[in-house]
Amino acid sequence: MKIPLTLKKLFRRRIVLAAGICLLVVVGVALLANVVSGYDPNDTAVRERLSAPTAQHLLGTDELGRDLFARIAYGARYSLTIAALTAIGSIVLGTLFGLVAGFFRRLDAPIMRVVDAMMSFPDILLAIALVGILGPSMLNVVLALVLVYTPRVARVVRASTLVVRELLFVEAARAVGVSTARILLRHILPNLMSPILVQASFIFAYAILAEAALSFLGVGVPPEIPTWGTMVAGSQQYAHQALWIVLFPGLAIILTALSLQLLGDGIRDLLDPRLRKSM
Repeated sequence: MKIPLTLKKLFRRRIVLAAGICLLVVVGVALLANVVSGYDPNDTAVRERLSAPTAQHLLGTDELGRDLFARIAYGARYSLTIAALTAIGSIVLGTLFGLVAGFFRRLDAPIMRVVDAMMSFPDILLAIALVGILGPSMLNVVLALVLVYTPRVARVVRASTLVVRELLFVEAARAVGVSTARILLRHILPNLMSPILVQASFIFAYAILAEAALSFLGVGVPPEIPTWGTMVAGSQQYAHQALWIVLFPGLAIILTALSLQLLGDGIRDLLDPRLRKSM
């Protein structure tokens, strides 16, 4: 099977290749959690509570005797789903607002003042406030994080749109009477895919960290849903007895977020014309 040239260039750097492999393993474990874990994540065995890692329980057990590897594997599904939905929602809304603000001069100022106002608050504080208003649930966490990260995308897309709309091919399209919608969708949007893809990878990573932080603070996903954040939050009081129940979910969060960041850097370098020749 021939590997596409684009992938060869993307993974030419070893650190990006390692990040891609790590992310692929995490996604594979999440998709095949019921196969690779061998345990139900909610099955309790009080006699085996806080057991150290063994051949039977690869990552040990938690305070209720639940298999930690199974909970991390199933938790990957929830954590990655929240992050993916956040990235998709932020990209769609941010691209829409950024295109409108960048192309229509009259709408630029009001839209960007709202964006600036939202970005004046620290991300985690704004997310806590929104979840507090909406209530703790998986859907509300996604909605809150989408609202938090949409302004980031809007600013990037707006800046790129301001440049692209002044290019000759856009002026030519206007001169021959091409509709505004067609200009936006067929001429401007395709030229914005590079920054949009990079932002998507970064927001994916940010969302994993933000969900973990919200769950750790007790305002995120309900405790019965085994995300990586709720695992760390629920087990912190037992960390002095069994470090692994906090260590392994924390490592899952760190490795996944770091892999996404490195992959995003690789995509940015690949799509940047100034760096493409050196890759």
